[in-house]
Amino acid sequence: FGADQFDEFEPKERSYKLSFFNWWFFSIFVGTLFSNTFLIYIQDRVGWAVGYGLPTAGLTISVLVFLIGTPLYRHKLPSGSPITRMLQVFVASIRKVEGTSPDDPKELHELSIDEYAYNGRNRIDHSSSLRSFLDKAAMKTSQTSSWMLCTVTQVEETKQMTKMIPILITTIIPSTLIVQSTTLFIKQGTTLDRSMGPHFDIPPACLTAFITIFMLISIVVYDRAFVPMVRRYTKNPRGITMLQRLGIGLVLHIAIMVTACLAERKRLRVARENNLFGRHDTIPLTIFILLPQFALGGVADSFVEIAKLEFFYDQSP
Repeated sequence: FGADQFDEFEPKERSYKLSFFNWWFFSIFVGTLFSNTFLIYIQDRVGWAVGYGLPTAGLTISVLVFLIGTPLYRHKLPSGSPITRMLQVFVASIRKVEGTSPDDPKELHELSIDEYAYNGRNRIDHSSSLRSFLDKAAMKTSQTSSWMLCTVTQVEETKQMTKMIPILITTIIPSTLIVQSTTLFIKQGTTLDRSMGPHFDIPPACLTAFITIFMLISIVVYDRAFVPMVRRYTKNPRGITMLQRLGIGLVLHIAIMVTACLAERKRLRVARENNLFGRHDTIPLTIFILLPQFALGGVADSFVEIAKLEFFYDQSP
């Protein structure tokens, strides 16, 4: 909904949209940092009533601000279910499976550019991918039912969605790694020396704040320094492509698990040297040994999570 507020046909707004997802995530994780630090401290030292009351009050204010802006929002006109449009392409293709697609794409069924512009949509040109099957849905016949005849744009939208399935499957793995930061990594922290000075111990749950801090830093550096610098060489308005950004994040996730493995080996070795296996005593090893894996987690998320959302929003018809 937030990205829909930018007009794709206005060059200035289109350029702003390139940074929208970066700053949208930035604002979200500012709130996450607040909850991972200040709220945890309030819950530990003051009480759960105040700890739950503060975010409830904040959410109430957010809803009011959202409602106040209602008259200013842009709403895209509903154009039907995308799932139905995809099913129509597959059904029409199957019904005409024995037909032969024309060699000239211009012979396929398509509407004029003006008709698409009138409805605030873009026409998609024909592509050769998946041509042997899905193109049959746009073959002209005597029947004009939407379940028998589809436009080239509708076929291309279906092709886009089909080709995004491998990317969708790929992004499942980083999501499973993110869970480690709130389970295993926190459990590691409970066994280590959490003292920070003579009178303060770091709550293990606060470790996730480092993910947020490094993610916030990474977003600012990426948007304000990395993109302008790389854009000079790639000529890409985004600096690098969305898939390249996603790929960098996946490599960083590998580095996270390697770093976590090394930290765990160190933790186990110190525990063994001090005969602490099976005991609940604190291992004489600072909790900050876990900092690299949390820091890398924040940097990786600034690549994977933002690129993932931006990619599916941008590429989905």
